[in-house]
Formats: sequence, C-alpha cells, structure tokens
Amino acid sequence: MREIAVCVGFMNDKYRRTVSEAAEKLGFSVSCYDSEAALAEEIGRHEVIFGHPSPELLRKAESLRWLCSDFAGVEKYLPEEVWPHPGCLLSNASGAYGPTISEHIIMVLLMLLRRMPEYQAALSRREWPYFAPIRSITGSHAVLLGTGDIGSNTARRLKALGARVTGVCRGGKAEEPAFDRVLPLAELESVLPEADALILALPATAETAGVLSGERLALLPETAFVINVGRGSAIDQDALVEALQSGRLAGAALDVMTPEPLPEDHPLWSCPNTIITPHVSGNMSLGLTCDLDVEMFCRDLARYAKGEMPEHLVDRVRGY
Repeated sequence: MREIAVCVGFMNDKYRRTVSEAAEKLGFSVSCYDSEAALAEEIGRHEVIFGHPSPELLRKAESLRWLCSDFAGVEKYLPEEVWPHPGCLLSNASGAYGPTISEHIIMVLLMLLRRMPEYQAALSRREWPYFAPIRSITGSHAVLLGTGDIGSNTARRLKALGARVTGVCRGGKAEEPAFDRVLPLAELESVLPEADALILALPATAETAGVLSGERLALLPETAFVINVGRGSAIDQDALVEALQSGRLAGAALDVMTPEPLPEDHPLWSCPNTIITPHVSGNMSLGLTCDLDVEMFCRDLARYAKGEMPEHLVDRVRGY
C-alpha cells in the first residue's frame, strides 16, 4: 500500500481520523509521527509527507513523490539540493492562514490608528493621557503589497470597514473583488505617496528581497504606517529604523524581522510607535487555521491520487 507520513505539531485525534479516513479511501496508509526524530527512522519508505521536515532530513526521503508543507512559507525547500531526486512535488498551506493573519493586520492597524503604542507607554508610567486626534480605517487608503490568500482576506476586511484598497503584485492582476484596483509591482512607486498604510504580505523569494527599499520608504507620507506579516527580508530594515526614529514615518507593526529572534539590543525595540510581535500572526494558534490546513491536504490528496497536480502546488523557481 502507498504510504503517507504525517508529522505536524497540531495533530490530534480528530485530525488523525480525518486524514486516515480520506487516505484509506484512496488506497493509502497513514503513519503519524510526534517528532522529526521519530519520522527520521522511517522517512525512506513514504511516498507522501504532510509536514515540514528539515531539508537535511528531506534528502533522505528516497521514496518521496510529494511533500505537502503545513506552512505557507516554503523558502527552505526551494534549492534543488534539498530534494532526494528530481520530480518531487511541493505544495504549501497557502489558503489556511488568510483569516488569522488578516485579523492580526486589522488589530495592529487599529492600534496604530488609535495611538495605542502611545497609550501603552504612558500607562506603563501610570500617567492618564488623552491623545487626539486619532484616525480611522474608514476613508483610509491601504496599499497591499501581495494579493494572494493573506492579501485578499485583508482586502475584504478593510473594505468592509470603509477603506479604499489598492493591491500591488507581480502580474498586476487579482481575482479578489475587494481590491479597488490592482497594479503591477513596477508601478509601486506611483501609489506609495498616497498610502495611509502599506501592508506587506509577501513570500521570501529573490524578487521580494529588499522590495521596500530606502528609496521607496522615502516616498511614503509622514502619516503612513508600515505593516509586515510576510518576511523580514522584504524591507530595508536599517532604512525603516531611520525613518521611524526621525519621525519620517508615523509608525510600524512588524511580525517578521531580520534576524529572528530580534536581538535584545536591536534598535527596532525602541523605535517610536512600533509594534513588535514574535512571528505569531499565523502559526497554528487558531483552530480554524488547523482545520483549513487538514482540509486542504485531504483535497489535494484526492487530486494527487487521480494523477492531478495539487491545487496548492509551489513553483520552486518562482518560490510560491
């Protein structure tokens, strides 16, 4: 029988039953592993792996035909040398994280607009301030750099709260109707001067590295906020620190940085109006994310069993 290895940290009895029942109907057997060390002992016999094994371990998966990562970011699997042989398929969990990360974006954007970092700093000193004016999502202009699952989920929520939403992506097209317009990346500079919030939701690829350069940061108005939930490598971090410290930007909310964890003496910690979170906007802390992740794997498994490509197939050259 064709064999599947499942090694994900959020697995429970319900998910084991769901995956096993779906697999058995398609002629697969499932082995669940509680740790990578346990998987390592038997990784050579599995045709399919659902999880995120280290690249070092992946190279030993001699029977592998398809790796279904339970993460959306799969940059560690892009080099050819991490694969046991050519032709292995890679898919990711893009589609599972949109709800939770978009809610994180809305949370931190509201905190910045309503001056919560200033209130938190004052209250920690046991002061009782009143800061005015505050700002609203209603009537604001949000620029979303990245129009995939996370960008589209965020656009819908921002639109419902009264924002004007511009999407920017590689091809300049997106199916999500919540975007008022979608521009190609080559036109990013034209929209930055009118942004109230620039939100980055990009994967780590050669194209996205440093996309928000110091020159592009300088095009943002002083009232703008920068929010990053993609990868820290997308921003010229030194330029961002300088802009925040000098007051050239109104503030930032960063869930991703370079490096991670952020060193204790890094200047980002003390930048004004800056919200730092330790790469927690996604992960598996929300039950809905886990539900969606398992559902997506089961759907793609049905496609794979019929000889079709997984819906969430990753192009290892493009990186997504």
